[in-house]
Amino acid sequence: MNVPPAGQRSIVIVGATGMVGGYVLRYALEAPAVARVTAIGRRKLGISHPKLTEVLHGDFADCSALAVTLSGQDAAVFCLGAYTGAVSDVELRAITVDYTVEFSRVLGGSSPGAAFSFLSGNGADPTGKSRIAFARYKGEAENALLAAGFPHVYLFRPAYIYPVEPRKEPNFSYRLLRAIYPAFRVLFPNQVIRADDLARAMVDAAVRGIGSEHHAVVFENRDIRALVAS
Repeated sequence: MNVPPAGQRSIVIVGATGMVGGYVLRYALEAPAVARVTAIGRRKLGISHPKLTEVLHGDFADCSALAVTLSGQDAAVFCLGAYTGAVSDVELRAITVDYTVEFSRVLGGSSPGAAFSFLSGNGADPTGKSRIAFARYKGEAENALLAAGFPHVYLFRPAYIYPVEPRKEPNFSYRLLRAIYPAFRVLFPNQVIRADDLARAMVDAAVRGIGSEHHAVVFENRDIRALVAS
């Protein structure tokens, strides 16, 4: 195993083929504070970089095979997720909760001192009382991470994430939000965040220890914007 140079960090990214995860990968590869990047996912990234190690893993319901890969990691950024309506409720819970719990279990065993940045969502409900499944499941995943024993957990709860680059939107609501984004950003600035800005904040928190005096920090959309502006 290669040891990062003094002062630099080794980071693992889950979900780097997704919108936010893709920007997380780009930013981590460019960041001077990051020496090694391990990207774990189901599909190939199609890129190469001196810092990058790519690991294909097909079943996040069982991450036991990743124990060696996850050894010696300083930070993790977890962006794996699914859009509501794109999968069944059973699949949504499995992806949102079960995969997060299983990955954190193996990471905690291999790198117990790692910091963990988690892509949650606006309205995440740790009490489990919300009528919205997405909110309940994100809250459940947050609770599991807080109980996993990592020294620092950063929970990011963005509202509308602006894709920045053109893409095929997952549903009509996202097509509408993208169309009205210029006005929406002016009228409701704390209800939007650019995907690249969110990614930068997630990496910086995990690698540099934003709010490191606390075991856990929750960043609502307003807080994420403040991080980006600082």
